[in-house]
Amino acid sequence: MKKYAAELLGTFWLVFGGCGSAVLAAVVMNSGVGGVEREVIAGLGIGYLGVSLAFGLTVVTMAYAIGHISGCHLNPAVTIGQVVAGRFPSSQAIPYIIAQVIGGLLAGIVLMVIAKDIAGFSGLGGFAANGYGPLSPQGFGVTAAFIIETLLTFVFLMVILGATDSRAPAGFAPIAIGLCLTLIHLISIPVTNTSVNPARSTGVAFFAENSAHVPQLWLFWVAPILGAVLAGVVYKWMGSED
Repeated sequence: MKKYAAELLGTFWLVFGGCGSAVLAAVVMNSGVGGVEREVIAGLGIGYLGVSLAFGLTVVTMAYAIGHISGCHLNPAVTIGQVVAGRFPSSQAIPYIIAQVIGGLLAGIVLMVIAKDIAGFSGLGGFAANGYGPLSPQGFGVTAAFIIETLLTFVFLMVILGATDSRAPAGFAPIAIGLCLTLIHLISIPVTNTSVNPARSTGVAFFAENSAHVPQLWLFWVAPILGAVLAGVVYKWMGSED
């Protein structure tokens, strides 16, 4: 139960920190607070770079906080990839995934409560939800979305499996994994808002203003899991000492 609680907490932090930065800080708003009209200087928005760093930092901080408790998966695709690679017992996979999804949903709920409390706040929009077609930040279609989510999750798992290998330099895995997730977001925020994590996608999809995000969730489960399975198979072969 301690492992599952750690995964719930860690995934909560990933979704709250990453998506929270997108919802609350990436979009600059003009809002009336307490009856006083306040203009926010446009240059203060953190933008794509800031959101990318936020996601990377959530992983780094939680890896050091709970990595020794649960392994700090924070992501159903990571859990499945670890199972395929022979690094994690399959009997614990479903409880891990349930804990991760609950953590993501709780983060979405708390973030919604905070965002709605801002007077004049009109920036909910997609609520950092993932999407393709008209719900893609720059209009990328389903094929591009599926390819990039599969490919980037594959690379993410390869980095995770390599950095946590017993032969890798000790103590640096969280940094490598966090930087990889940052780079992944820099590449793919314009395409899908970046998932590579079904729990992250599920955690905010139900709170976006456009209910069309929910029917698109299938892609952000199927593509990351496919990429993770492929990485598990490839690393199990490529990383073996035989």
